[in-house]
Amino acid sequence: MQQIADFPITRRWPPADPGIIQLYSFPTQNGVKVSIALEELGLPYEAHRVTLSDADVRSPEFLSLNPNNKIPALIDPNGPDGAPIALWESGAILIYVAEKTGRLLGSSDAERYQVIKWLMFQMGGVGPMFGQLGYFFKFAGAKIEDPRPRERFVSEARRLLAVIESALDGQEWIAGDYSIADIALAPWIAGLEYYGVQDEVGWDDLSNTKAYLDRFLARPAVQRGRVIPRPEG
Repeated sequence: MQQIADFPITRRWPPADPGIIQLYSFPTQNGVKVSIALEELGLPYEAHRVTLSDADVRSPEFLSLNPNNKIPALIDPNGPDGAPIALWESGAILIYVAEKTGRLLGSSDAERYQVIKWLMFQMGGVGPMFGQLGYFFKFAGAKIEDPRPRERFVSEARRLLAVIESALDGQEWIAGDYSIADIALAPWIAGLEYYGVQDEVGWDDLSNTKAYLDRFLARPAVQRGRVIPRPEG
C-alpha cells in the first residue's frame, strides 16, 4: 500500500506528522476554502505554505501532486479503504472532507444536492468571473485602455451578486444550513473589497449579502482558516 512518504511532494514540504492530512496551499480566495473547512470540521491537518510563484507551483514536487499547478492540494493518509488519497481542485476537496466527516453537506440527499448546486455556482461562475474582475481592476489588466473587459466583468459580477442577494432573502446561509457552499462562496465575496470594486458592483445595495458576509467572517473557524498558511511563512 502506498505511504505518504511515497509522494514526491513530501521531499520539498516534509510532514511533521505524516499521519494527518497534509494541505498545500496559500491564503487566496480558493486556498482558504480548504483551511476554513478543515477548521470548521476539526480535522487534524498540517498546512504547508506553497506560494503562487513558479518556483513553488511549477516545481516538479508540486506538479507531481497537481499537474494543473494550482493551490490548494491535499493528501489524506487515511483516505478511502485506509489508503492515502491525493486531491486537487478546491470544490472536490470540500466535498471530500464534508463526506469524510458527514458534516456541512446537508442532512438529506435533497439538501446535499442543494449544497452541491451552490458549490458549483461558485466554482463555475463566481470564482472565474470575480477573478477576472480583479485582474482588470487591480492587477495587470488595469493597464488596458479598452474599457470593454472591465465593463463585461462588472456587469457579470453584478448579475451574480443579484442571484446571491435574492437567494439570501429570508435565510442566513446560501443553501439553508451552513455548509461547504458558504465556505466556497463567501471568501470570493470578501475578495471584492481586496480588488477595490465594491462601488462598481453596487455593494451598498446588497443588504442580504453584506449581512451574510458579516456572519461568515464572525465565525471563529473562518477567522483562523483565512490566515492559514500564513502568507509570510
